[in-house]
Amino acid sequence: MTPVHALVAFLDEVAEKEIRALWRRLQLAGVPSGGQRFAPHVTFGAGASIPAKARAAVRQELAMLTLPSVWLSTLATFPNTKNVLMLAAVMDAEQLAVHSAVHDALAGKVRQPSVLHLPGSWVPHCTLAQQITQAQLAIGIAALHPVTPIRATLGQVAVLDTATGAVEPLRQR
Repeated sequence: MTPVHALVAFLDEVAEKEIRALWRRLQLAGVPSGGQRFAPHVTFGAGASIPAKARAAVRQELAMLTLPSVWLSTLATFPNTKNVLMLAAVMDAEQLAVHSAVHDALAGKVRQPSVLHLPGSWVPHCTLAQQITQAQLAIGIAALHPVTPIRATLGQVAVLDTATGAVEPLRQR
């Protein structure tokens, strides 16, 4: 199942520009980047549907939380067949606490939750390219390595409909 709704945190303006520069480098190398559809972000959760009840619970939880900053520093890929090139975040206790609190609010409310985003499985990251060939993956790594770490402040949190591109803000920065 491909998630349709994603709970995402968009990056601050400076970090967004740095990610977009990486996307341009990939494009110049012949690798289709993630920059064609959605603004740079870190996904906290996803599923077939994040209904209104879940959105309200997350909105309430987010009002009590301080969003963490992240160091996007590791050029990586997921160990699956989807060939995702990403800039993974250095994991810390603050990120894990926010992620856990968000998932406590989502628990039992999301239809077909993505196991990749559940506590214990989650790898915080910003996608650089996805569903690319093995050759494009190798080219992309060569084009970006070594990568300069990006300090990103997480900003607006929203539900992103990946089918339509619609964004419903749940919290502004």
